[in-house]
Amino acid sequence: MGKTHGLTLGKFAPFHKGHQLVIETALAEMDKVSVVIYDAPETTSIPLNIRSNWIKRLYPEVSVIEAWDGPTEVGDAPEIKRKHEKYITDHLKVSGITHFYSSEFYGEHMSIALGAINRLVDPPRNVIPVSGVKIRENPFLYREYVAPIVYQDLITNIVFLGAPSTGKTTIANKMADEYKTVWMPEYGREYWENNQVNRKLSLEQLVEIAEEHLERENKLLCLANQYLFTDTNAITTSMFSMYYHQSVHNRLVELANLAQSRYDLVFLCDVDIPYDDTWDRSGEVSRKTFQKQIIGDLLARKVPFIVLRGDLESRIAKVRTVLNNFRKYESLAEIFIKKERN
Repeated sequence: MGKTHGLTLGKFAPFHKGHQLVIETALAEMDKVSVVIYDAPETTSIPLNIRSNWIKRLYPEVSVIEAWDGPTEVGDAPEIKRKHEKYITDHLKVSGITHFYSSEFYGEHMSIALGAINRLVDPPRNVIPVSGVKIRENPFLYREYVAPIVYQDLITNIVFLGAPSTGKTTIANKMADEYKTVWMPEYGREYWENNQVNRKLSLEQLVEIAEEHLERENKLLCLANQYLFTDTNAITTSMFSMYYHQSVHNRLVELANLAQSRYDLVFLCDVDIPYDDTWDRSGEVSRKTFQKQIIGDLLARKVPFIVLRGDLESRIAKVRTVLNNFRKYESLAEIFIKKERN
């Protein structure tokens, strides 16, 4: 008996546990499993390669085929069916399929076109009562049906940077309250209060701060409702390392580099508010110097940032305006043009 080869396809926008059930069923029954994933700009702004990566990370044994130029029309009309069949068989040249897996109407005609067995998996959605449409409408409500690595990519991750006493903690907390979501406090402050010796930490301790902060942040991404507001990141921790030790641990360099592309929006809190001279801070002069260093580092890293100035209400209003015009996975240039037209 020849080896079996199962195929499924879809937009996976987003990839959810219903899709996982189809793939896992195929993996349990087939010798080989392939997945075709379509580009779907009419359905989602999440790029194809990001959606494809979800499947690759969760199921590395699956062969994933990215259909960047596939048909975008959907429906039960004969001409639409033929277009999808020809794309799979003639353009992608998929062959040798013994079983076609799906929970949709297209299982019948696609399996015939492939000369495969039509293997339907939970078509009435009794096992996994969810759909991509429902999740797109309210990811937070249906987050239990989405794997953590998928859900994290649905959240707009926002970080507030700036020297000590520039209002990062206050605005992160306030924005989370306003948008009914969670926020990530600066772990470094908690760690410093419990572990500092003569107001300093070692290079290794600064690495511990960055790693624990990142771990906590990842956990909160899975609990967030549309947005996660984060106070500080590894870039600032690396700046503290340079300030105190004139060097940065290699691991902290890696974490700071990771932070360059981790956030969807970066806000820089300005030094135009009164300095709160608490015992754990190094003074107004140091704040101004540190702020210049942070700005210089962000510019060197080519990290786009938005400056927040004025009182708390002015800063909140600016963040609110940016969020009202921001759409994750759309280019910032497109967002700016839309704002100007409106």
